Amino acid sequence: MTRRLLALAAFAFATSASAETIAIVDARLMTMAAAGEIDRGTIVIRDGRIAAIGAGVAVPAGARVIDGRGGTVTPGFIQADSTLGAVEVSQVPASADRATHSAAISAGFDISLGLNPDSILLPVSRLAGITHAVTTPLYDDRSGRELQFAGQAAVIDLAQRPGMVTRPRAAMVLEMGEGGAERAGGARGSAIVELKATLADVRHFAAHRAAYDRGEGRPQKLSRIDIEALIPVAEARMPLIVKVDRASDIREIIALAREEKLRVILDGAEEGWRVAADIAAAKFPVILDPLADLPHSFSELGATMENAARLHAAGVTVILKTGSGVAHRARELRYGAGNAVAYGLPYDAAVAAITINPARVFGVADRIGSLEAGRAADLVLWNGDPLEPLSQPQAVFVEGLEKPLTARPLELRDRYLPR
Repeated sequence: MTRRLLALAAFAFATSASAETIAIVDARLMTMAAAGEIDRGTIVIRDGRIAAIGAGVAVPAGARVIDGRGGTVTPGFIQADSTLGAVEVSQVPASADRATHSAAISAGFDISLGLNPDSILLPVSRLAGITHAVTTPLYDDRSGRELQFAGQAAVIDLAQRPGMVTRPRAAMVLEMGEGGAERAGGARGSAIVELKATLADVRHFAAHRAAYDRGEGRPQKLSRIDIEALIPVAEARMPLIVKVDRASDIREIIALAREEKLRVILDGAEEGWRVAADIAAAKFPVILDPLADLPHSFSELGATMENAARLHAAGVTVILKTGSGVAHRARELRYGAGNAVAYGLPYDAAVAAITINPARVFGVADRIGSLEAGRAADLVLWNGDPLEPLSQPQAVFVEGLEKPLTARPLELRDRYLPR
C-alpha cells in the first residue's frame, strides 16, 4: 500500500472514530480537574468530546466499549519547548524550519506557519502519550545579525492532519543570560539595556502608528515586522518566554518584568531553586528539564535534579520538558516526570506539570489538559502507571480523534524482524 493510501486510511479511521460514541470503562481516571482521581471510572466520548465522566456513569446504548480495567487514563501530555512539527532531520537544512537567519525577521518569525503534520516524529511522540506540543523557535545567527528574539511559539496537536495549530503566536521567545549577552555585545547589562530600548521603541510605535505610516516616525533598530510582532508583548497580552539559568539573571528578569509590566515564563531556570521564593512572588511559571543536573556553563553551577521539587514546594507553577527541546527526544517526557518524582516532586504535581499546567499557561486549558465534560477528548489510556517506563498506551485520542498505535520505527521493526 502506498504512503498516500496509508494516509487516506488513517484519515478515514480518525474521522470515523471522532463521529462515534465510545466508552472507556473501569479505569483509574486522573482528571487533573476538581474531580481529582476517580477509581474504576467511566469516560463517555461523543463527537470528539467528553460527554460524561465519573464513577457511576452509564454506558450509552450502542457505544463502543474499551475495557480500561487495571489501566489509567490521563489527559494527553504536552511537551513544552519543543521543535516538533518544525524539524524532520536535524542535519538536513531543508527539513528544518525551527529558526530563521533572515536579516529582517526575529520577533516576527511565526513558527506556526509552515509546520509539517506528516512528520514521522509525531506518531513516535504520540506513543509516549504526547498529544500536543508547544513548538518554540530557536536562534540561528548564520546571517551575522545579532538577532534579539527567536520568534513566536505555537501550541500544536499531534493528530497528523491539516490545521495542526491549536494556538498560534502563543508566546514570544527571548534568550537572556549568557546567550543574550553574547548577542548584545558580550555583557548581560547590554542585553538588558537593549531589551528596555526595544520595548520603548515598540510602545512609541504603537502610540504613533499614523506618524510612522506617513514616514515621520523616529528611527527603529528592529524591522517593522518585528516591532509589530512585539506590540502584544509590550502590552502584556502575549507572554515572553525568557531562556535563563543563573539565579542572579533570574532576579534581573523579575525586576525588569516588574518595571516593564511583562508576562514572563522562565525557561531552563537551572538555578531557579536558589531564588524560588522570588519566582513564586513574581508568579512566573517555569519550564524546566527535570534531568538537568550537570552544569554546561558557569550559569548552571547550581543545577540539581531537585529543582522541580523545590520550586513546586515554594509555590511555583512547574512545567516539565525533556531533551532540551530536541524533537527527537520528546518521547522521553514521561521518563523525565518520573525522575522528578524520584527527586521529590509529588506524583500528582508531576502529572500536572505535563498536562494542565502547560495548558493553563499557554491559554488552551478550555480545550485540553484535563478530563472534564465538554472538553475535547484528548486523552491516553495506559495499561499501567503512566510514569512507569514499561507502561504502554492502549488508546490515544488527540482532540477527539482516535489515533493508531503505530509509528514508522515499529513498522520497520516488523518489516525486518526475522520470521
